[in-house]
Amino acid sequence: MSRFTSLSAISIASVILLTACGGGGIALDSKAPTVVTPPVVTPPELTPEVPSDACVNESYAIVSASDDGEFDATYEPSLVIDGNTTPASRWSSLGANKALTLDLGSTKSLGSLKVKWFDGADRQSNFAVETSTDNSSWEKVLTEGISSGKHSGFEQVDLTKSNARYIKIVGLGNTENDWNSIVEVEAHSCEGADGQIVAEFPNELGIELIDWYLSVPTDEDNNGRSDSISEKKLAAGYTNSEFFYASADGGIVMRSPSYGFKTSTNTSYVRVELREMLRRGNTAHNTQGVNKNNWVFGSASASAQADAGGTDGELNVTLAVNNVTTTGENYQIGRLVIGQIHANDDEPIRLYYRKLPNNDKGSIYFAHESRAQNVDEAYVEMIGTRSNSASNPADGIALDEKFSYRINVTANLLTVTIIREGKGDVVAEYDMTGSLFDEDGQYQYFKVGVYHLNNSSDEDEYAQATFYEIRNSHLGYAKSE
Repeated sequence: MSRFTSLSAISIASVILLTACGGGGIALDSKAPTVVTPPVVTPPELTPEVPSDACVNESYAIVSASDDGEFDATYEPSLVIDGNTTPASRWSSLGANKALTLDLGSTKSLGSLKVKWFDGADRQSNFAVETSTDNSSWEKVLTEGISSGKHSGFEQVDLTKSNARYIKIVGLGNTENDWNSIVEVEAHSCEGADGQIVAEFPNELGIELIDWYLSVPTDEDNNGRSDSISEKKLAAGYTNSEFFYASADGGIVMRSPSYGFKTSTNTSYVRVELREMLRRGNTAHNTQGVNKNNWVFGSASASAQADAGGTDGELNVTLAVNNVTTTGENYQIGRLVIGQIHANDDEPIRLYYRKLPNNDKGSIYFAHESRAQNVDEAYVEMIGTRSNSASNPADGIALDEKFSYRINVTANLLTVTIIREGKGDVVAEYDMTGSLFDEDGQYQYFKVGVYHLNNSSDEDEYAQATFYEIRNSHLGYAKSE
């Protein structure tokens, strides 16, 4: 039984500074993975029922966009239909009742819009929607619309069903000022046209995102780096329809493109990833350092353990990898990091999933990076191999297959467990004695998500995983705000 079972576990569901820093670990006393086989239970097959009157959604092309001509000269109406979702490409007009009019080219059956609001995660926009077949007589299909103030991506706007060629979005200012600003608009035939655009994550997820902040490969604040979403904003229900959103089956999707804004100039790869924050929104504690925001090894000094937010740690995650890359440099194809422990500059563990294009199953392995000089990075293969030409792993994990992993650190012993229903657990231990992560000044934190280790693929490729459970625990960790 884990030494953490008496702790109060944090149940959450929800973008790993992988650099060329440091040396690597050496397997001082590592053991080959072991398999513990439970009895096989075959679940019944279920066939989902689809209502006969279900709406089959159609996305409509918008042929033109216009307003009364009083828009900000830099932000003209046509920018809402140019396919560019960066904040600089938007329509902005100052004052109440400023209307953006969209032309579908011909009359369509309209059920909803998808709108990316400017500063959509920081303020609420007030608006109404009207439709017309002749650009003269108008029908009100939404009278008191208000955006959530939680989404930096597209947000679903359901409308009273109508026949429409023209769509008028009437701006009524926002919670900060009287500007009406929209980055992009899409028109759809059905209400709830896109399952990933939701107002809130389902309550049954039991998310405690106050324990984490998120990195997404956008640059809403125009600082040249990826955006960081704070613990409090995450806990308030932040989503992004492109990179971080609820799945139809009760999980949280993290989707990382191959190219986008990165966390710093020192990293080569894009990520959509959660970073553990034991301070839980209390900014009196710095992000970095041996303090109440981070944890230390149980083999660290007594003073370090007293200063830290917790000692040792366990991370339990259930997920399914949905998509990996199939093009690019041979050593980068199909690989991503799904979890890790990060220290000041190095990584005691990076846990990889990798599936090659000609295989229908993927491998699991991890890397250990030591702080000791002249020590190479060590890799431990758990399921299949990390080879660039690996054959299909007989007991591998397919895309969309749910599985769990556990990362446990007790003093200098690292234990990694892969758990699958109806199959034996695969367990690997690694002795980190000599890797110097218990020295004074060293601190650790968990990271969970999609750290996308391919920056050479075709531009439209991406990596994606859906997370159903994330629980972190530490000895002495108090959930104080």
